[in-house]
Amino acid sequence: MNERDYSTVYPKWKQSMKSTHKILVPDMLPWHFEIIEQVLKLEGYDVEVLKNNTRTVIDEGLKHVHNDTCYPCLCVVGQYIDALKSGKYDLEHTALMITQTGGGCRASNYMPLIRKAINAEFPQVPVVSVNFSGLEKESSFEIGVKLFLKFAYAIIYGDSIMWCYNQTKPYEKTDGQADAAREAAVSFVVDKFKNGGYNKYKKINKEIIKIFSNIERDKLEKTKVGIVGEIYVKYSALGNNELEKFLLSENCEPVVPALLDFVLYCIVNVINDYRLYGHNKFTAFIYSIVYKIVHGMQKNIIKQFEKDGNFAPVHDFEHLRKCADKVINQGVKMGEGWLIPAEMAALAETGVPNIVCAQPFGCLPNHIAGKGTIRTLKTLYKNENIVAVDYDPSATRVNQENRIKLMLATARENK
Repeated sequence: MNERDYSTVYPKWKQSMKSTHKILVPDMLPWHFEIIEQVLKLEGYDVEVLKNNTRTVIDEGLKHVHNDTCYPCLCVVGQYIDALKSGKYDLEHTALMITQTGGGCRASNYMPLIRKAINAEFPQVPVVSVNFSGLEKESSFEIGVKLFLKFAYAIIYGDSIMWCYNQTKPYEKTDGQADAAREAAVSFVVDKFKNGGYNKYKKINKEIIKIFSNIERDKLEKTKVGIVGEIYVKYSALGNNELEKFLLSENCEPVVPALLDFVLYCIVNVINDYRLYGHNKFTAFIYSIVYKIVHGMQKNIIKQFEKDGNFAPVHDFEHLRKCADKVINQGVKMGEGWLIPAEMAALAETGVPNIVCAQPFGCLPNHIAGKGTIRTLKTLYKNENIVAVDYDPSATRVNQENRIKLMLATARENK
């Protein structure tokens, strides 16, 4: 094949493809994409969240991206190519979707990386970007205000289901009840999107809490382990070798901070850009209004958890910001930046001193803001027990799990 200019010569997504193409989505956020997939289907899109997670996925990623590319990108590309090679899809009518935050790393550069990898073998397959930063205007997914709001509510409900499930599964007296509750909660939420009322978040969140509260739970205390780090390996089972499942098998309660925190982090960073660097004042003003609305919703959800009393509430984002200020400046915003030490501090303050800091290969900002702040955090919180775990193609699952087991041994000694 002749050398191609991937910046200009590639198949572009058109809105007319909505009726002709199946859209494949990498399994980046299992809890949230389970709902968002159904939302998009209700909007008339043929969407499938990929579930292929064998070693072949990693091998395909290694073949098709530069070996200095970050591990999340390698996983995403590998999942795409493994799926396209499976024979399950009509390649003439298949597209790939990826989200972009507009950040200073691969969050903005995924598209050319993916295009070059895909075009080498599947030049007919378009890649479509989902972003709110004005990126990829010629191949960008159209999101109106209504769909944007649906995505926002889906994130809120996905957070609540994840939060309740992780506080139920380790303690269920009858095996399978937490999984059944998860299915019931997702079905309830999707039904609201289907039949109306999806924006009544207080009523929906109250029902989600009720579904899980009805499960009889053991009172025996388990070792709580927080999971923080780069957003892909923090949530994706493919990226973190099924970390949540492993912690459950070790008789622990995984504590995974809400995705809404990351959304608020992105919003606040725009406001901070004006405050710290004098960037666009009007944009900062608009984002400050959005922040007040979304943070207000978060505070209402926290009140619901506190009133129910069966589950610890999610973190208040303003408290996270105060935690960050003890460790690092909020101007440190590349990758997940100041959010990582903020979450580690907040976890320590809410009875979760044991933490896995998931760090993917090639993500320098996260190594600095994550691993680089551990000493300061341990000085501030004497019982904080943190293990930084590297996730990359050459790291074995056994080695990763053994490092976590050493952290758990320390946790049980401290307990």
